[in-house]
Amino acid sequence: MGYTVAQKLIKSHLVSGEMKVGSEVGLRIDQTLTQDATGTMAYLEFEAMGIKRVKTELSVAYVDHNTLQTGFENADDHRFIGSVAKKRGIRFSRPGNGICHQVHLERFGKPGKTLIGSDSHTPTGGGIGMLAMGAGGLDVAVAMGGGTYYITMPKIVNVHLTGKLSPYVTAKDVILEVLRRMTVKGGVGKIIEYTGEGVKTLSVPERATITNMGAELGATTSVFPSDEITKAFLEAQGRVEDWSELSADSDAVYDEYIEIDLSSLEPLAAMPHMPDKVKKVSEIGKIKIDQVCIGSCTNSSLMDMLKVAAILKGHTVAENVSLSIAPGSKQVLNMLALNGALSDMINAGARILESACGPCIGMGQSPNSKGISLRTFNRNFEGRSGTADAGIYLVSPETAAVSAITGVLTDPRENGEPLHILMPDKFIVNDNMIEMPASEEDADKVEVIYGPNIKPFPKTEKLPESIEAKALLKVGDDITTDHIMPAGAKILPYRSNIPYLSQFCFGVCDKEFPDRCKKEGKGIIIGGANYGQGSSREHAALVPLYLGIKAVITKSFARIHCANLINAGILPLNFKNPDDYVKISEGDLLSLKNVKDEILSDKPVMLLDETTGEEFELKYDLSTRQKDIILAGGLLNYTRESL
Repeated sequence: MGYTVAQKLIKSHLVSGEMKVGSEVGLRIDQTLTQDATGTMAYLEFEAMGIKRVKTELSVAYVDHNTLQTGFENADDHRFIGSVAKKRGIRFSRPGNGICHQVHLERFGKPGKTLIGSDSHTPTGGGIGMLAMGAGGLDVAVAMGGGTYYITMPKIVNVHLTGKLSPYVTAKDVILEVLRRMTVKGGVGKIIEYTGEGVKTLSVPERATITNMGAELGATTSVFPSDEITKAFLEAQGRVEDWSELSADSDAVYDEYIEIDLSSLEPLAAMPHMPDKVKKVSEIGKIKIDQVCIGSCTNSSLMDMLKVAAILKGHTVAENVSLSIAPGSKQVLNMLALNGALSDMINAGARILESACGPCIGMGQSPNSKGISLRTFNRNFEGRSGTADAGIYLVSPETAAVSAITGVLTDPRENGEPLHILMPDKFIVNDNMIEMPASEEDADKVEVIYGPNIKPFPKTEKLPESIEAKALLKVGDDITTDHIMPAGAKILPYRSNIPYLSQFCFGVCDKEFPDRCKKEGKGIIIGGANYGQGSSREHAALVPLYLGIKAVITKSFARIHCANLINAGILPLNFKNPDDYVKISEGDLLSLKNVKDEILSDKPVMLLDETTGEEFELKYDLSTRQKDIILAGGLLNYTRESL
């Protein structure tokens, strides 16, 4: 029996375990990336390990999230990251160089390599045939130190593409269709692998759009083969030597199969407030809009920008509509400026933002109250835009640009003649905003610079014999990391200051939660299905750790967040019977009387609700290694002990 692309990538990097679905496998990691919203904590963790030099083939630190500098905090974090990068052998992509995933695709991604990043959209690299996965910062720090990265061996889903996209139907519509079919829970424990003749019709930027937003499925990652189209992209970037061919064997067997006829797709949109709430643009109708934002790591490539410029040329943005455009990298911005496309955007009335995440992470461009905003982004979680009552729709760049002109949500096929965009044979290559690290000989001369906003890693404790604490919060299904630890311009500058950050924890759900935690000193959280979906931000685990949360009990967890809880030393438990969720109320006193012995002995964990007298059986999905991490009080303690 042959192998799929994903299986080949896993097999070639397998350090431990068997490629058996559901079992834990350890992988050798070739490359890592961080961004500044999660990177400061990742490098604090790396420094705490006492390792002098990264041991990966390549590690890159990007600054692209916290670029709005209204105080010293973000600038201090950037200085800290840059100094660690210089000292420890990490390349440093300076502010303004671009969004981590766009730049990494352009300049560093290699087919056949493994990549983990402290950002959930790291699977963008799957667009050029990488096994690229989002991870918590501590997992990335361990990998930089030469440690193994562990995942549960996923199922492989074959999304078989046939046909060819019609004019004004895009790669964004492909992934929206996949989300419509699979939902935000449908990819958990799975890798999405794209095959079929339709793959040959998609460029690398289009493939990267699809793998990028595959993160919203909850999938481990998504991957395309590496073929002659991949080779042409790398050749245009001046690094054809990085190309290698990678394809599935003809007799490869997949666990699930989905077929999509590209020629049958129409322009789609994800409606508020979830990426899988997908409808046809024509079905939603011509709703009035207030704002259009084009960019993000999903849709900020040169190809996307040239299409937007072609649509806007000779037009003016509709009255009462604000249009902002953020090219994904300095390379993209340079090329737009040189070929006149940037001028077409500006003439139409677009507001040009820096090459950064910006509005996608809530860093500026919040809509007006109750405003309708069309965005080419990957997430539309409630409140993420910075405006609590805004309605955020996720659309393609073509839909966004046409709608910006008309002032209402518009099917881009109404724009008329198909676009004819010619991509350059050679991209402008100028890596002057990527700082190289000091040599090993000179590294000792480099000082790591800490600002006053940078606080130590929260204190962790070994798993006690028993846990007795109140249920300090009860939440429903599909709780995202934005619910747990909000993003936005007001909060992101404090990513390196866990004590200050703690006052915002679960602010979207219950503003009194942090105060209850501080009053009680310890607590347990009760959650519904798919708890912790969304961003890879480990702050959604580290802040509850700081607030004294000892366990989180849910119907089910999202993959990265569950791993982050384990890394933080917080026990993740599931109801054996999901119906038991309704029997526990916020404020109940809960007891896990023999939890340490039960974990050590592979027994079910028994939960006693002291308030009602009811007892419940809980389950957990912990490998032997993960049990050791929990017993040690988190991955940092475990790694120190291992070293």
